[in-house]
Amino acid sequence: MDTLEQNPVHKDDYNPDLLEPSPIQEEYAPVIFAQDIVSHVVSIDMLSGKEDRENVLRARKSGKGVLTAPFRLLKTNCLGVILTFAVYKRDLPSNATPNERIQATDGYLGGVFDIESLVEKLLQQLASKQKIVVNVLDTTNQSYPISMYGSNSSDDGLEHVSYLNFGDPFRKHEMRCRFKQKPPWPWLAITTSIGILVIALLVGHIFHATVNRIAKVEDDCHKMMELKKQAEAADVAKSQFLATVSHEIRTPMNGVLGMLHMLMDTDLDVTQLDYVRTAQASGKDLVALINEVLDQAKIESGKLELEEVQFDLRAVLDVVLSLFSGKSQDEGVELAVYISDQVPEMLIGDPGRFRQIITNLMGNSIKFTEKGHILVTVHLVEEVIDSIEVETESSSKNTLSGFPVADRRQSWKGFRNFSQEVSLHPFSDSINLIISVEDTGEGIPLEAQSRVFTPFMQVGPSISRTHGGTGIGLSISKCLVGLMKGEIGFVSIPKIGSTFTFTAVFTSGCSSSKEYKSQQINNQSNSISSEFHGMRALIMDPRPVRAKVSRYHIQRLGIHVEVVSDWKQCLSSFSRGNNAIHMVLIEQEVWDRDLNSSSLVINNLEKIDHGTPPKVFLLSNSINSSRTNTTTSGVCNLTVIPKPLRASTLAASLQRAMGVGNKGNPRNGELPSLSLRNILLGRKILIVDDNNVNLKVAAGALKKYGANVVTATRGIEAIELLTPPHEFDACFMDIQMPEMDGFEATRRIREMEQNINGIQFRNLSVETYNSVSNWHVPILAMTADVIQATHEECLRRGMDGYVSKPFEAEQLYREVSRFFQ
Repeated sequence: MDTLEQNPVHKDDYNPDLLEPSPIQEEYAPVIFAQDIVSHVVSIDMLSGKEDRENVLRARKSGKGVLTAPFRLLKTNCLGVILTFAVYKRDLPSNATPNERIQATDGYLGGVFDIESLVEKLLQQLASKQKIVVNVLDTTNQSYPISMYGSNSSDDGLEHVSYLNFGDPFRKHEMRCRFKQKPPWPWLAITTSIGILVIALLVGHIFHATVNRIAKVEDDCHKMMELKKQAEAADVAKSQFLATVSHEIRTPMNGVLGMLHMLMDTDLDVTQLDYVRTAQASGKDLVALINEVLDQAKIESGKLELEEVQFDLRAVLDVVLSLFSGKSQDEGVELAVYISDQVPEMLIGDPGRFRQIITNLMGNSIKFTEKGHILVTVHLVEEVIDSIEVETESSSKNTLSGFPVADRRQSWKGFRNFSQEVSLHPFSDSINLIISVEDTGEGIPLEAQSRVFTPFMQVGPSISRTHGGTGIGLSISKCLVGLMKGEIGFVSIPKIGSTFTFTAVFTSGCSSSKEYKSQQINNQSNSISSEFHGMRALIMDPRPVRAKVSRYHIQRLGIHVEVVSDWKQCLSSFSRGNNAIHMVLIEQEVWDRDLNSSSLVINNLEKIDHGTPPKVFLLSNSINSSRTNTTTSGVCNLTVIPKPLRASTLAASLQRAMGVGNKGNPRNGELPSLSLRNILLGRKILIVDDNNVNLKVAAGALKKYGANVVTATRGIEAIELLTPPHEFDACFMDIQMPEMDGFEATRRIREMEQNINGIQFRNLSVETYNSVSNWHVPILAMTADVIQATHEECLRRGMDGYVSKPFEAEQLYREVSRFFQ
């Protein structure tokens, strides 16, 4: 085989006469058909030559194409190869054995390939600007490759080698290509490489910038975390500072106000009493200022929380009215409150914070109103939505004092509750209130209205000097309204007045199944006996809004009310005589129009009415003015009722004039002394405080009502005194004390009580501990630190409640009475 490859067969030129006949052998494979270009091979026996025989037999046995070694073709003398395939009589499976293939062989199919012409055609298809040199080699024998096409000469140029497959796996072929001259510059490759390099540089730059950016962000994050820690530490330090300052200020203020309160109970002349009241009012103003600053601090730190207690809304507003009644009477400004009948009597919420909002708004109105009126109205949101014209007319005929006011509808413009997208649920326990505070004061300048709710901002630089204040009342009110799930807005017209409106969500306290602690608020109308029920009253007032306010307060006492606008309607009502009228309430404006006619009508009322003559009352804004005394002189059956109208003062005036019920006039907020004396008489109470002034104030307040008071100045002393058995009924414990604070002292006292209760539970002697089966002395915290010492914190530490400094005597009474009833 090797010899044949080195010396290809059929090297002689083609001459049919020179061909010899095939030798005798077992089988022959003559060519019986050929194309015209190779027709000269017909009748040639392919099994006569050694290499041809081996190729044919290998093709028959393998069932695959078999390629001969390169040889000189007959007639053309060109270098070529023959590709031979076996033809079978039938289809054979792919896994047929060689014997099966031999038996099934029917003939052979061969193809003659001229290598040179094939390569030339391929080179024509691959023609380029540079001439390419191609060599095709038979590399079946790697040691002696046979050149099939091209020359063997080579130069230093680059050579590309490709492997060729002619279908015969036995034979191996290679094609080697190279440029005849040196190849030109590969500009495409160069530009591509440069582009790739640029892209790599850009990617590297981006990666480097990204790494630097990430490192910078991490550094900034670390700095922000450090700044956050510093800010949190500063916030804690601020809270601690405020708590400390509050404690240090409240502690002496507690002594000042407490001593002033005790001084008022001594024998003082009128001048001394005025001095004491002035000092006490100044001290309370200072405490109110401290409370505002602390509230702002608690709002900023998110520590302000609302209570959930049951309260009487009307009683709360009566208390607020009493705070401003004196100043409104001095200024001649009419102050009034109107609450819709649809608002429930009892609500569940935070009455203290609600009162704080109303106090802030009314306080601002009092500051900036010198004439006219201040009116507070309370309605249900549903009520205002259903009838948007409720008390909203701004004409002078339909206002409380006759002065024009700003249209309050503009103050709630934009409220969510008034948009059509928000649906109200009438069957829910939630009570949505809308409260408006209307005044006829100076109004707010347009350029200052945008910063009204900004903390510590005044309308102008001279405002704080003229009217006082810190500028944080409205800011606190807005935050409190937000906590009550409400909104606040205002409308103000310079030289006309302002109207502030806010909404608040409460829970109905009438039919709730939950148990809430009830705050005790003095409400004189609740204690009014039935002597007013069934009585009839006649109100004479030409202004519908003012008459509506008067009717609201009188109807709270159970009195049926009829309203007339002048004397003619009044006489007409009496002349009908269908129902007896027990009292006539005349607005001072009507009385002042014609004093002679007024006196004449009053004197003739007895002639018109056949029964008991009605009592006549004059509703006046300034009871102490000389003008009122002058107008009422000469009329013996006339009683003046001062405004603003409140249930307590109105009931007291009616009781005195008509001779029914309690004829006294207790001060608003005064607690019954007899009841407290019955509660505290003989009670042994321990007061623990390191400040001697606070000890004197608390001890004096409790001793006044018969309590047996023992004082201690250290927590260790309190533990010794309250170690069972003892005879103390309650303990007031200061929180901030040296050596041992109130919380720690309380903890140790509770541990002692638990240990002793456990011993008694194990059936040991109870007589050793004064026959007390369960030791638990009520401990109430006394503290000036109103930020940290919350009610929840005191309960968590084992205390039963707390009172803040400076405290009034009523605070002590109210807390102690919870444990002695």
